[in-house]
Amino acid sequence: MCEDNHGGLARRALFMTGAAAALTLGSVSFASAADGDQETRTVRGTLPPGSPDFVYVPVEIPAGVREIKVAYTYDRPSVPAGTTGNALDIGVFDDRGTELGGRGFRGWSGGARTEFFLRADDATPGYLPGPVREGTWHIALGPYTVAPQGLAYEITITLTYGEPGEATRPVYPPERAKGRGRAWYRGDCHLHSWYSDGRRTPAEIGALARAAGLDFINSSDHNTHSAHAHWADVAGDDLLVMLGEEITTRNGHVVALGTDPGTFIDWRYRARDNRFGRFARQIRRAGGLVVPAHPHATCVGCNWKFGFGEADAVEVWNGPYTPDDEVTLADWDSMLVASVRGERGWIPAMGSSDAHRDPDAVGSPQTVVLADDLTRQAIQEGIRAGRSYIAESARLALSFRASGGRGEHAGIGERLAVGRDTPVTVRLEVTGAPRCTVRFVTDQGVLHTSAPLPVAGAGVVEWRTTPSYAAYVRAELRHEAAAGPLPGPLAAFTNPVFLGR
Repeated sequence: MCEDNHGGLARRALFMTGAAAALTLGSVSFASAADGDQETRTVRGTLPPGSPDFVYVPVEIPAGVREIKVAYTYDRPSVPAGTTGNALDIGVFDDRGTELGGRGFRGWSGGARTEFFLRADDATPGYLPGPVREGTWHIALGPYTVAPQGLAYEITITLTYGEPGEATRPVYPPERAKGRGRAWYRGDCHLHSWYSDGRRTPAEIGALARAAGLDFINSSDHNTHSAHAHWADVAGDDLLVMLGEEITTRNGHVVALGTDPGTFIDWRYRARDNRFGRFARQIRRAGGLVVPAHPHATCVGCNWKFGFGEADAVEVWNGPYTPDDEVTLADWDSMLVASVRGERGWIPAMGSSDAHRDPDAVGSPQTVVLADDLTRQAIQEGIRAGRSYIAESARLALSFRASGGRGEHAGIGERLAVGRDTPVTVRLEVTGAPRCTVRFVTDQGVLHTSAPLPVAGAGVVEWRTTPSYAAYVRAELRHEAAAGPLPGPLAAFTNPVFLGR
């Protein structure tokens, strides 16, 4: 075993890369060895507060390597209340390099694992199997947060020499399931498996999705597409599995929804780098939708700072309904108001569970989409058009429409094209919402609130208005408030019906 001490970064000359957001350390070298032999190198160093987002450790890989294994540890000193401690993510890039775009990307586990391996026929979840080619590889460290004392780390790299195993060919899930033609389909588009920081296998997630009454799901592991080849056995006539990624930047997270199999989207940039548009376009070129996730979440790096100009939809409700979802709902409603003033196009809302592990409930909430069939393209078209509502579970179902004039009518995500002073009737039919209150929300605010629905959970609520009074109407179903003047948590809400020509 050989050791190399990187020392404190402030005392070393370091090569800066990217938009002043990454550092490259001195390289680690290995000598060739006989088949079956192993070589190990250990490197140590300390990252100071204010370290860049990514620190790369070059590793010179000789010919004849069958497997690379990396293990790491770092210290977690005590810090005062309100001060961030140490958190260090890890991943690896192969001999094709670390340039933005990810040609050399071979895997990322963030902070979910303390070790990983790669070889031609297998790899740790989060990493891509494939040959360990000769050349300069890079271990990528992501100092997510650094304590005032600094972050001392130790990395152990082990190479096993020998003939590479036979590479496996990935098999991906089909792009269609057995649908019901044009119908309402239920899905959860933000889920994590053990291929990132989740604790469930794809098979376990599939079973939970079926139990939750879902018709479709989207694989969205953090910063890796390594799960894509592991969903084929989960999909079936009754469950469409779309493939994607949660691009987890330091300035917010975005779900790539329904991309082509094997698509990797890079995450190594901040809003000030002006790179997000490039990768949003890549998502769309790969057939996916761009969906900012939990934009007002309070976790470090979760708050969305890239704006919504590239968004195809926005995740308004994420997991159990909390105050940050309430803020996101209000923010989204403000964007609707701006859209009817002609300042921007409107962005449909979505809801997803963001489930990682027990007790996270897959399908709570879920997005219910009116689509022409149960296919990737049809579901995406329904989401993009806003023909959808968000419900806390499959027990809740609703119908929401507006009618007026000479028999004209419009449903969720559509426009009722009638004159400004034409009387319009808005009608909501609901089941599975016991004691919930219905609110009709417009560009003027909440203009109608119903009495609580009966304990049976079914009811019809109607309201009359005109396009001059309400440019759009959307429905909210809320549980009874525990106390005080604030509304209770959401049970469901719809995308708007727009009124007027």
